[in-house]
Amino acid sequence: MAKSPHISRNDFVKVTVGALGSIMVVAVGLPAVGYVLSPALSKGNGTDTWIAAGPVKNYPVGIPTLFTFTRTTINGWEKTVNSYGVYVLRQSEAETDIIALSNVCTHLACRVTWKEEPKNYVCPCHDGRFDTKGQVVSGPPPRPLDRYPTKVENGNLLIHVVGG
Repeated sequence: MAKSPHISRNDFVKVTVGALGSIMVVAVGLPAVGYVLSPALSKGNGTDTWIAAGPVKNYPVGIPTLFTFTRTTINGWEKTVNSYGVYVLRQSEAETDIIALSNVCTHLACRVTWKEEPKNYVCPCHDGRFDTKGQVVSGPPPRPLDRYPTKVENGNLLIHVVGG
């Protein structure tokens, strides 16, 4: 005679609790794993962009003018806000004759400032000096100030920034 397919009450409770526990683990676990991994797998917010620097007429011809802006970057779970400074120099009345130079010294990354006398960008850290076009005049900087590409659209200056 064949044995009947009965299950004891104790075994039934074990199977039921195990099945419900497994369903709860999957229901909570999959979204949690997705939450943890999504920042690492996302492409980020991009690091290459054009920054609007305002109307070209706001920048006087022959005088380097500091333009500052901030950028927010997201790298995984880390959100960073950085401040940038760019010296904009209109070399003539032509809208396309514009130079945009970083205000960060190429020696130790100190912030340079424009000095009307002797018409140089001066680094306060080690007295590095750069001319109006960013070329090294004196001091320890190993190379000229970094240049940013520029373009003008509808009378407004745009500065191309790469990186975070």
